[in-house]
Amino acid sequence: MRLPLQAWSREYDRTILAQDLAAAVIVTLMLIPQSLAYALLAGLPPEAGLYASILPLVAYGVFGSSRTLSVGPVAVLSLMTASTLGQLQLEGVHYLNGALALALMSGGWLLLFGLLRLGFIAHFISHPVMSGFISASALLITLSQLGPLLGLRLEGHPLLALPEALRQWSAIGHATLAISVVSLLWLLWARKGLRTLLLRLGLGAGLAGALVRLSPALLVVAGIGISELFGLAALGVAVVGDVPAGIPGWSWPRWSELPWPQLVLPSLLLALVGFVESVSVGQTLAAKRRQRISANQELIGLGVSNLAAGLSGGMPVTGGFARSVVNFDAGARTPAAGIYTAIGITLAGLWLAPWLGALPKTMLAATIVVAVLGLVDWRQFFHTWRYSRSDFTALCLTFLLTLLVNVEIGLLTGIVASLLLHLYHSYRPHWAEVGLLEGTEHFRNRLRHRVTLSPSLLCLRVDESLYFANAGQLEDIVATLVSLRPEVRHLVLQCSAVNRIDASALDSLLMINERLKLAGIGFHLAEVKGPVMDRLQQSPLPEKLNGRVFLTLYQAWLQLSPAELDYVI
Repeated sequence: MRLPLQAWSREYDRTILAQDLAAAVIVTLMLIPQSLAYALLAGLPPEAGLYASILPLVAYGVFGSSRTLSVGPVAVLSLMTASTLGQLQLEGVHYLNGALALALMSGGWLLLFGLLRLGFIAHFISHPVMSGFISASALLITLSQLGPLLGLRLEGHPLLALPEALRQWSAIGHATLAISVVSLLWLLWARKGLRTLLLRLGLGAGLAGALVRLSPALLVVAGIGISELFGLAALGVAVVGDVPAGIPGWSWPRWSELPWPQLVLPSLLLALVGFVESVSVGQTLAAKRRQRISANQELIGLGVSNLAAGLSGGMPVTGGFARSVVNFDAGARTPAAGIYTAIGITLAGLWLAPWLGALPKTMLAATIVVAVLGLVDWRQFFHTWRYSRSDFTALCLTFLLTLLVNVEIGLLTGIVASLLLHLYHSYRPHWAEVGLLEGTEHFRNRLRHRVTLSPSLLCLRVDESLYFANAGQLEDIVATLVSLRPEVRHLVLQCSAVNRIDASALDSLLMINERLKLAGIGFHLAEVKGPVMDRLQQSPLPEKLNGRVFLTLYQAWLQLSPAELDYVI
């Protein structure tokens, strides 16, 4: 197998090295607070987030196909991890073992799919379903952070967090609330106002952009300093606590103590969601530089990355949108930037771990909230409603069930609903009786255009591939039209939109041919695509056909339509 590393390493030079190192510094500073925050969101020790940002980055740098994708913990996968392990009522060491098992199992799924070259599975989750799932997940994540933001212990479903917080209003920690408000205001303002201010002060656009991207890291530094200076822990402000210094060691879940059969489906969903998100980000960034990524190689790269996370005390990972965009904008040229970032995270774990323990958890909660609120896409609801009611149905089902039940049920329902709706629409194929546009060789729907028709010739276009679900519909359509047109002597089936004919549809075509033959009507095909015709040549249809196969519908019209009887409608 040829590794992507072999492709980009040949062109590596000092200029690219400098660009990758500069990007790695910025992403490292951004990734430290993110990693801690997403580990706490998943209900894991903070160091699990740091560990998940070391070896997975190295693994992706070797096996991944994107030049700028940055792999690590992300909000949605952290929520799915917490939801799965919470439903299984795992606690303590079993909870951590469950997270390791999820990372290993999702990595196994991804690697298996990659070796089988199943990159097309990314298309099995439609965009409306994914949008509904991510929007609902972002709302759940935001609500789940109310406890840390207010200094309260809120349990149960995140939707109950707000009424529960109101019930405990008198117990809100004032110091915690003040820090939360300041942190949120800083992060929200930094996204838009900080860049403008820095540009007015005379800083270059590049430096101003870098400082804006480092605003969460600046918040962390300030938070640690204030916490140490004023002793916030003694004032009742929850802090991260001890973060073990050092590099991740070898880890392996205790499978005998885990309900691992119940982790199979959640790990598969984790793999699918992570893959879809990663491929979407990777393709967007690659297109900006006229590069390309391989979906099958991405499966392998993400699979190995998750295996590395599970074996090093981490958690499920994928390509994150925010950090990948920062990596791209900072000038990263190759996946080596991710490897340098892993080195930076390792050094931070060795040298900064004692300081990270003083960081207020409410600041990490604020970082999570600001990061995920942008994922809620209300415009998608309005756009989908106007364009496709069936897609809107799948979107709403996914959104509501993810929000009200759990993330696994919501995503599965959305996938199944979109597939069923697709089957429903293909079961009822669009068809049209077409006629000749005057003065051209083109045929159009008689209900939409002024066309010429022939009493003895019926031209029928079917705008769908023919398969077992809609083959019977075609039989009914032909029978109905023929019964309404007793003067018809020839029927031509225009196959320009038919990409596939399965065995059931072939039997239906043979049945239609036989019935039309008994009625004294010729059955013809026109504009059959090459691959479809190749398959039909291996069947008895060409030999038994009660008519001919025409290259174009216009040729069939010239030979089968008596011109003197044509009329315009």
